[in-house]
Amino acid sequence: MTRATVLRMPVLLWALLLGAVAVGATVVEDPGALVRDTSDRMLAVLQAQHDAIEADPARLYGLVDEIVLPHFDFERMSRWALGKHWRQADAQQQREFVNQFRTLLVRTYGTALLEYTGQQVNYLPVRISADGKDATVRTEVIKPGAPPIPINYSMYLGNQGWKVYDVVIDGISLVSNYRTTFAAEIRNHGIDALIKRLADRNATGGEV
Repeated sequence: MTRATVLRMPVLLWALLLGAVAVGATVVEDPGALVRDTSDRMLAVLQAQHDAIEADPARLYGLVDEIVLPHFDFERMSRWALGKHWRQADAQQQREFVNQFRTLLVRTYGTALLEYTGQQVNYLPVRISADGKDATVRTEVIKPGAPPIPINYSMYLGNQGWKVYDVVIDGISLVSNYRTTFAAEIRNHGIDALIKRLADRNATGGEV
């Protein structure tokens, strides 16, 4: 499966991802129950406001910002996506990359959410590390007439509760896919060019 295929996966994958960690920072919940409960919340909001969101997609981005973003570790995702290039970037470049990468993911998920059609989800047993600080929340998206699509959420428990730092869709890591693309861009044109291309893409909604 290619990165482009991952980005075009059925929208429930993104809906689950967006809902996976929307929980108050003062409450530490079992990560599996958290995925189930908050994905239901996100999809309920989507259904209730579907017409308004379809007419004004910016409304959805606002909901994503309110419900989801505080519970994703975008800096950790950015570090992994850039690999060694993160250490070579200065503080300003790092901040700009995190902001653009965050916007890229939010707009990708937000746009896909508009196509949600009620696919079934199976929740599988959660795998938690021996120290209780790292978890893999496993789900399957069911589509009639097709094999289940496994989606694993990599999460860690920090001072503000569980946060997502990667999503593995049908064996393909979202962060690793971007890492390959970003590394090639930086080798050829430098990190400033990558940041600019992400900013341009976010402004126009074009392909990465």
